[in-house]
Amino acid sequence: MTSTQARHTRRAVLQAAVDAGARCHGADSDPDLFFRADDEGLAAWRARRTKAIRLCTGCPVRAACEELALRDGDGRPDADEMVRAGRTGRELAAVRAAHTERLAAAVDADRDTEGRRLDTLTTQLQHEAGTNPDSNRNGGVRSVTARTAAQNDRLRALAAQIRQIRTARRARAGWGVAA
Repeated sequence: MTSTQARHTRRAVLQAAVDAGARCHGADSDPDLFFRADDEGLAAWRARRTKAIRLCTGCPVRAACEELALRDGDGRPDADEMVRAGRTGRELAAVRAAHTERLAAAVDADRDTEGRRLDTLTTQLQHEAGTNPDSNRNGGVRSVTARTAAQNDRLRALAAQIRQIRTARRARAGWGVAA
């Protein structure tokens, strides 16, 4: 996932990508590596910070992790206390300050539960439409017909839910009620 893709992706998708593919989620990785301990000296922290940044380098979900860190408000400009997505807390704070408007819009979109529901229904519709109702051929012609009818019912129900949400959103935005 590129940085541009991460910027346009909802929080749940970003979190799922990080949970599934982050290098730091390995069995031999210590989560404390990424955070400075309260009583830790600067030299010790710098060594651990460098190790954490190296671990993030080349991580396949680094852009998603950074986008999550920015949306979560991680990092402070006045403290060197963490590493996330290969950036220090100060670096994250600087990037967040440069992208204030974009991040505010992304956080608002993440809170849009209706939009998330629409995304979920659309994904379900696409998955259901791509499913072959004849995948179990042991049932004969009658069961294929029944499975096809059941699939069509599910597709109609999903499409109706999507249409209902879109119509309501369009009406609220002043676009009229045309589907």
